[in-house]
Amino acid sequence: MAEWNAYYRNDGDDEEEQEEGEQSGGSYKITGRDSLVFLVDASKEMFIKGEDGQPSNFDMTMQVVRSVYSSKIISSHRDLVALVFYGTEESKNPRNSFKHVYVYHDLDEPGAKRVQEVDALRGDEGAKLAAKTMGSGETSLGDALWCCANLYSDIKLRLSHKRLMIFTCRDEPHIGDSTKDRQARTKANDLKETGVIIDLMHLMKPGGFDVAPFFRDIVSPPEDESELGLQLEPCNKLDDLQKRVRAKELRKRTMARLNLCLGEGINVAVGMYATAVTAKKPVPIRLYRETNEPVRSKTRTFHTQTGSLLLPSEIKKSQTYGKKQIVMEKDEVDSIKKFEDPGLHLIGFKPMERLKLHHHIRPAVFLYPEEDEMKGSSCLVSALLTKCSERNVFALCRCVSRRNCAPRFVALVPQNEQVDEAKTQITPPGFNVIFLPFADDMRTLDPPQCPTASDTQVDKMKEIVSKLRFKYRSGAFENPVIQQHYRNLEALALDMMAPEDIEDLIMPKVDQIDRRLGPLSDEFKDMVYPPGYNPDGKPAAKRKTAENGGGAEKKPKIEVGVDELKAHMQNGTIGKLTVPVLKEACKQLGIRTTGTKKQELIDALTAQLGS
Repeated sequence: MAEWNAYYRNDGDDEEEQEEGEQSGGSYKITGRDSLVFLVDASKEMFIKGEDGQPSNFDMTMQVVRSVYSSKIISSHRDLVALVFYGTEESKNPRNSFKHVYVYHDLDEPGAKRVQEVDALRGDEGAKLAAKTMGSGETSLGDALWCCANLYSDIKLRLSHKRLMIFTCRDEPHIGDSTKDRQARTKANDLKETGVIIDLMHLMKPGGFDVAPFFRDIVSPPEDESELGLQLEPCNKLDDLQKRVRAKELRKRTMARLNLCLGEGINVAVGMYATAVTAKKPVPIRLYRETNEPVRSKTRTFHTQTGSLLLPSEIKKSQTYGKKQIVMEKDEVDSIKKFEDPGLHLIGFKPMERLKLHHHIRPAVFLYPEEDEMKGSSCLVSALLTKCSERNVFALCRCVSRRNCAPRFVALVPQNEQVDEAKTQITPPGFNVIFLPFADDMRTLDPPQCPTASDTQVDKMKEIVSKLRFKYRSGAFENPVIQQHYRNLEALALDMMAPEDIEDLIMPKVDQIDRRLGPLSDEFKDMVYPPGYNPDGKPAAKRKTAENGGGAEKKPKIEVGVDELKAHMQNGTIGKLTVPVLKEACKQLGIRTTGTKKQELIDALTAQLGS
């Protein structure tokens, strides 16, 4: 018999975060929560404004904190965030054990109230409020790190990732005090031993910022090769600071961890990562109308005749086959669904030219070695990547991403590392996993029969396409519907008078397009459409009947000479002629045509005059 509590246990009672793996067709869980502590320098140097009205370092930091709070509320509201100031005149921390340390926000889930409190610290008014509330005093980074360690120790929840970011513009916070320097280094090492990752977000100051004397021993080394390491150049712009914080704050989570079998007894551990996930509106949460608490649903199965409650062990499944009902136990159904254990099995190698564009039937994922799971995986995967790149081949594998998933053939396409001028990694080394189609996925379609464009029309359209060409980046275009949805929620949560305006980046820039094309669009329209064609105009009015006789008024015949027809053919404008004109031209040239369609008449005239 199945355990009663195990069957009716609530999925929301534990601390596991359910996330949907959109690209893999299944779901996966990440245990624990992420945590992030902002440790901000509140010294007087942080409040000095930049040149030409540039915001102060403190103001830029508050804008970044506010941005992270907002993104956490939307993307991962269960993560914990804290805001701590050091170098303050006032002191506010648990048990007030540390001087000149002000805990503005404890480690807790972000909310609308916290966003409003951070907004109050922005701008000139925010600087005045910070000076009034906290002030600027002595600095002891060791005490500040000790206070942050206490914040982590007071949390009883399971934390999967702990990160601390230091924002400062002073490369020597203790001004030569070797005792305080030693205490800060010791406490930083203690934090790193407990799994806390310390990052430095150093800001611009007069004379430059040198990380070597002090902070090189404070910050943590990169977790892996793909992570952005310690940057030597300080940030002097808000965009640069937001980019660095985003790169550190965003946690890379695997869709699945698998074993890649290269041969008998040769296995390496790899992780599959989704490089792009479709943005969707969050699922509505049902609330109890009296208390506004979330409503949890439970499903129970009852016997149709006796009304008794059924346990999982009492429920069976059946399949009708040959007019006979075949009853199966749950274990039998699970064994039918299971093809093999999850993993990747190498089949062989194929040249890159064998991989076609139409083989791309679903978004690809990224494969990267998991050195923590199995030692030596990075070395072996790196060697495989190097050889595949040198020989211009891809690895063909059989993939089962997780239990009860159907096997798929995949192509492991090598991707080499790319860095920019500042030696910052742009693309990491690894394999792109391309899911290959089965024979059933390939279908033969009957294309519709359409008139064929002339060479002149094709050349003119090529000119238009070349004028409108630009480098497309998916990250530069946001979904306006989702952006407006979150702006509305933000306005409701923060009691704003009206939501912020959004810019619809997918709307075409008509003025810029017209400037680039010039007269090309009108020239192409004259080639393709009849004279006076207006796509936005009203349809042509019906012919009026003749005043006498009630019949339709006959139009005079329009004759076109042979030279004029040849000129139309050379210019590609013969399609502008009407059907009656083309019929009359065929009669003049003695061409017998069985069809009455315009394209058939044009083909007959072209064959006659071309010969």
